[in-house]
Amino acid sequence: MPSPTRWTRAFRTRRRTRSRTRRLLERYLAVMVVTALVSGIALLVSYWEVQNSAGEMRTRGAPAVQGVAATQLALLRAHQEAESSRENGIDEVVGAGARYENQLAAADQGLSRLSDVQIDGERGRGVLDTVNGVLTSYSSSITPGAVKYVHDDLMQRQKFGEARTVLDRPGTGIVPRLDVLQDHQMRRMDRVSSLGTLQQTGWAVAELGLLVLALTCVGALWVLRTRCGRSQDPWLLAALLVTVTLAVVPLWATVRTQERLDTARHRLVAIEQRAHDHTDLAASQTYVTDHSTALRGRLAARSWQSWTYYGALGGAALIVLLPAAGICRRLNADYWRAE
Repeated sequence: MPSPTRWTRAFRTRRRTRSRTRRLLERYLAVMVVTALVSGIALLVSYWEVQNSAGEMRTRGAPAVQGVAATQLALLRAHQEAESSRENGIDEVVGAGARYENQLAAADQGLSRLSDVQIDGERGRGVLDTVNGVLTSYSSSITPGAVKYVHDDLMQRQKFGEARTVLDRPGTGIVPRLDVLQDHQMRRMDRVSSLGTLQQTGWAVAELGLLVLALTCVGALWVLRTRCGRSQDPWLLAALLVTVTLAVVPLWATVRTQERLDTARHRLVAIEQRAHDHTDLAASQTYVTDHSTALRGRLAARSWQSWTYYGALGGAALIVLLPAAGICRRLNADYWRAE
């Protein structure tokens, strides 16, 4: 029969083992709650930033770049049509200068739309205000040349020369000013469509935190199985499944979105470059129009992106609540209540 000393020793050993197991589970609980909070917040912020970039590209960035390109081409085409009326004779121009007037009206409408979507802030608004003022001066020169002085070759040449100077004078002409605005907008698009250092750090923190959380869940399940006689804990198993899902699905959605942003940036570069091809203005206008339409379709909002964010939000809440519920339930049933 075992002696009282052996019983006492065995009791103390079991008590120390129970105490160590309890403290180990409490540490697991603390690690899981902290990593779940950190990784969940980093994941949601990082995913939100990527979707914001896609939204800015769709609603402002792409329309702004396309608008500047279309406006420049419309102005150059207006001047070309006006000069054609002089070279070919006014009788050969539809509506006695209607083509020129249509292109100039298109340029004016383009500038009006640009004031709402341009992405260069106050500096961009200043450029557009100046361009609108200079455009008035351009119209006051080109309109008399195209309409009033059709039978006075000397005055017509003078007016067209004045208009050409206002249009493309280096530094202060309409087209060079729009070039400056476009350059600033393209730089902004490069930043928007690329993952910056902070975004990359956010994703690294999120994925690393989810990895730590998954490993901690596995460790807690192992402790419950080997030390507490629990074959499985549904709360921790669910937490592990949600953690793996959060580590994969939002990252996959971000990669897909980033691919669309990269494609959009390349197409905007092509549109901006084509706007400087003045060998065939009509073909350049058609190119810009067609590619702008295709780009709008590619950048159209995807409903699954919003649902992915709300799913990630719910998952971030679950990876905090499920481990806490599972381990606290076991601690309460096996340790806290017994003490």
